[in-house]
Amino acid sequence: MTNQPFFHRDRDAFIPTDAARGPWDPNSLHGRVIIGLLAFAIEQRYRGDDFVPARLTVDMFRLPTLALIEVKTRLVRDGVRIKLVEADFFSAGVAMARASCQLLRKTETPPGKVWSPPNWNVPLPSEIPPPTDPRLGMHGKWAIRPIVGAMGTLGPRRLWMSEVRDLVDGAPLTPFVRVAVAADFASPFANAGDQGLGYINSDVTLYLHRLPVKEWIGFEVVNHQATDGIAIGECILYDEQGAIGTSTVAALAQRKAMPAVRPSTPA
Repeated sequence: MTNQPFFHRDRDAFIPTDAARGPWDPNSLHGRVIIGLLAFAIEQRYRGDDFVPARLTVDMFRLPTLALIEVKTRLVRDGVRIKLVEADFFSAGVAMARASCQLLRKTETPPGKVWSPPNWNVPLPSEIPPPTDPRLGMHGKWAIRPIVGAMGTLGPRRLWMSEVRDLVDGAPLTPFVRVAVAADFASPFANAGDQGLGYINSDVTLYLHRLPVKEWIGFEVVNHQATDGIAIGECILYDEQGAIGTSTVAALAQRKAMPAVRPSTPA
């Protein structure tokens, strides 16, 4: 990867780069890098080949600036079949977010059949040309391949997303960190309307029954509900082999909506 990473290391701390800036405030971090860095720290300290990070919940209760970041973790449960890890995200010494991650040991699937929704039938990322409008990838924040619908339009939405940079300098993206960084996209993808994005998410819960096997993550909006300025949104996540899990968010109405980004049409 030649693009600037989101963070540089400073011993046990992390220094945000310009790439980590978020869309709501130019002096704040993007939510996706907060989630990604918490996942990165958890995986670095508690990884195990026999365990799958089946659930990652991140509460984002303050908007961090581009100050020095520290992540502190603790092992709550170290069982034979289940591990539970908690992590706190500090910006300039102030707690800004926290995570809870449940890791489950791989085992044999029980006998019998269980109904599940059919796998989506869509073109692979390599079969879809890149969009010509740079706004659709937030001007190089990520790569996308639109499938159906877009933010700024009403109706079903599906797309492929791929990261274009490392999270931490010198640490190639692992499958878990890759999908954790991407998971925050469920908020704008599910909650944006024809007048733009009027909600800012306060959390993300990522459920995984397996890790992605390649770099592209597929998003399919399956739910958006809102009352009194409080919204929830949900996307099913895919890789090129099929469904891998879901990303669900809670969000609050923002005072000033982000303008709608509608796909450009040929003249």
